Amino acid sequence: MTPTERHPTGHHGTAPATGPPARAARPPVAITSAAAARRHVRSFVGERWRSPAGPPTEEAMIDLLLVVSELVTNAVRHGGGIAGFDVTLTPEGARLSVRDYSAAVPVGLHGPGALPRVHEGSGYGWPLINRLSREVDVERRTAGGKTISVLVPLA
Repeated sequence: MTPTERHPTGHHGTAPATGPPARAARPPVAITSAAAARRHVRSFVGERWRSPAGPPTEEAMIDLLLVVSELVTNAVRHGGGIAGFDVTLTPEGARLSVRDYSAAVPVGLHGPGALPRVHEGSGYGWPLINRLSREVDVERRTAGGKTISVLVPLA
């Protein structure tokens, strides 16, 4: 496997985006904790989400903020820290990208969305990320570390 090879996991097969192009993210924000990431994403979505269906439901926002928390917490606990954090909006939802310093890839950790039968020291974060996200991509970075990108539906 090459350092830039992608590891798709989670739910796939979504149709190409229709409607306006993805809205660009703000300039990078220094995210150092899950709480800071949640505040940033909540504000970003509140200010920029535009859908004919209206604002995201409370359930969609809870799912999004749970995924944000798990991605950032995993980067801190297992990835050597947060190397970068980005959020953009698409017609379907929020695309999150979290970069960390570890090349270790969490592919196969209980499978896509399947909760572990017993708790063996690792948490439920990766299965929840896979269950709540429409797309999950893990890409090793040539400069070291990896980027995990997900699309969490809001519409």
